[in-house]
Amino acid sequence: MHRDRGRSGPTSPKNAEDVLDMCEILFGEDFLETHAVTTGNCNGNSPLVWDQVMLGAMRAFCRRNQPVLCSPFVLGGANTPASTAAAVAQLNAEALSALAYTQVVRKGCPAIYGHYLSTVSMQSGAPMAGTPEISLMNFMIGQMARRYNVPWRTSNLLGGAKVFDAQAGYESAMTMMAVLMSGANYIWHSAGWNEAGMHCSIAKFVVDAEVCAMGYRMTQGIQWDDFDEALAAVRDVGPGGHYLGHPHTQANFERAFFIPKLFDNNSIEQWYADGAKDIKQRALEHARRLLAEYEEPRLDIAKDEELPAYIDRRSREIPAVDALNEEY
Repeated sequence: MHRDRGRSGPTSPKNAEDVLDMCEILFGEDFLETHAVTTGNCNGNSPLVWDQVMLGAMRAFCRRNQPVLCSPFVLGGANTPASTAAAVAQLNAEALSALAYTQVVRKGCPAIYGHYLSTVSMQSGAPMAGTPEISLMNFMIGQMARRYNVPWRTSNLLGGAKVFDAQAGYESAMTMMAVLMSGANYIWHSAGWNEAGMHCSIAKFVVDAEVCAMGYRMTQGIQWDDFDEALAAVRDVGPGGHYLGHPHTQANFERAFFIPKLFDNNSIEQWYADGAKDIKQRALEHARRLLAEYEEPRLDIAKDEELPAYIDRRSREIPAVDALNEEY
């Protein structure tokens, strides 16, 4: 899994340039040439179209050597065939064509095989998330990305539930397991998403963050570095004993098994003694603590003055709010 410093969903080539100009203010032009500081998310206009807006934004990021997500936006059954395999075939053609285009603009510039996956309800026409077909698509796309030897971006912990409830948990868990097992390199949309992305649940956001930590632990795999010491403990304890007081347990209990902060694994008696709070209550209390304890990161004073000045100037130069900012 990868965490980037920032990301941009460009709405025009000029807006993409503005983002990159601000990155240069923060990091310097030379730094951008050798480091990824932001990622441009360019969505294809499926089926089979990359429009001038996204291609222009893509060129802007490639020229500054910043990574681009070449991301068809799948609405299975609406802008792709109503078939899992055929939808992936179309998506693959769209993503590969964009990846190839980035290398025409600047050979060697970083680019990522991306997508956003959803299916469309054949009853209502509404986008759906957390469905089995999305997981199957992730399995297929992960195999192809490895075949092409390119990094792959997908989305995680999504669902169609309207509130933070059991449906939200089941859908998110199904999606996450498929993403992890598919070997994704770069994962977005990993916290808080409900109603297929139409709103964010704060309670779900902090719980999803803990679930991501669990997923990260899974991707690390089995730890073998203490295997001999652990087997020696079996001989020490012998039949009918217990390991709680053994030196190996005392030395490894913090890292041996994942210890959740928000999920409750106490006895029911302890749970009642602690207030009998459900996961939503615990999550909201945790979120409020995080907000109360937040400290704003400090920027260099000169950069902290230059950035707002740039934003003020560009706000005056760019025309009406509904303009695409193609020329300014």
